[in-house]
Amino acid sequence: MKMHNPPHPGEVLKELCIEPLGLSVTETAEALGVSRKTLSALINGRSGVSPEMAIRLAKAFDTSAESWLNQQVQYDLWQAERKARGLKVRRLSAA
Repeated sequence: MKMHNPPHPGEVLKELCIEPLGLSVTETAEALGVSRKTLSALINGRSGVSPEMAIRLAKAFDTSAESWLNQQVQYDLWQAERKARGLKVRRLSAA
């Protein structure tokens, strides 16, 4: 089931994982084994959750990698569908 206007996974990460634990971006980045710049880009919606990052997040926050990837797919699909409204595509079918 598609979510209506899903949040970016970085927003979820910040609001449900980082802030409740009272962690800084620097502390979280160190724990994840990534640069502060990399984590900041994710949190601020400038980058997405890669499979590797999903595994890091799953290990750090005792979640599943699949949940992080599913959030990213839902967000990306919602954004793409909004942009695709003006696309001119001809339906193809077998004769």
